[in-house]
Amino acid sequence: MSAPTPAGPAEQGHGLQPSVFGRPSPALIARADRGYARFLATTVPAVPSEGGQGDAARQR
Repeated sequence: MSAPTPAGPAEQGHGLQPSVFGRPSPALIARADRGYARFLATTVPAVPSEGGQGDAARQR
């Protein structure tokens, strides 16, 4: 005869700690959040300067 299968998750005792493998760290989430905010930020297009040169010299 075997023991009955538990209906719910096992209680957290003094045994092994639950694995955090696959969970991103808070620092990684903060870095990704800053990068996404930079991606979504609106940028102002640069104003072309009047340097007296033609278009051919500017495209080099």
